[in-house]
Amino acid sequence: MIRRNPNGDIPVVHETAFVDPTAILCGKIIVEENVFIGPYAVIRADEVDENGGMQAIRIGAGSNIQDGVVIHCKEGSEVVIGRGTSIAHRSIVHGPCRVGDNVFVGFNSVLFNCTLGEGSVVRHNSVVEGCTVPPGFHIPSTSSIRSDSELASIQPVTPDQASFSESVAQANRELVRGYKRIRNEF
Repeated sequence: MIRRNPNGDIPVVHETAFVDPTAILCGKIIVEENVFIGPYAVIRADEVDENGGMQAIRIGAGSNIQDGVVIHCKEGSEVVIGRGTSIAHRSIVHGPCRVGDNVFVGFNSVLFNCTLGEGSVVRHNSVVEGCTVPPGFHIPSTSSIRSDSELASIQPVTPDQASFSESVAQANRELVRGYKRIRNEF
């Protein structure tokens, strides 16, 4: 469902993107080309800052927002999801937040007030808050990273982890094409 926010902003979705009919996109959202937005995802840009303004939530080309993901922004802050990025099932991305290109965020993870550098991997059930993760870093499953100083123990992404991330992104790009082909069947 595509709908306006109280300010009157309406999502802009590129014609090559696929948004599942059960997903909800509300407000100042920009969805670029070949994006997959899965069932029951909620992307909501509706809170304003103290001056009545808000930044957009932007989903970069070729990215996938999987089933049950929630993306929202506090007080009009910005959320940017880079190109070729995967946000896996039931994750929460809450702005202010910047997620670089070719990032993988695993199931049930939470991102808030943070930046993830290009090619980073956040594995399942992790929390990243209030820090800047450098490009190409791997945050293991069930980690809780809440400051830049806690990043000292984080290792770079291995080739196997990078390959897995790319395979998820590629599978979801195929889903965009498949669902667009059968969209009139449901």
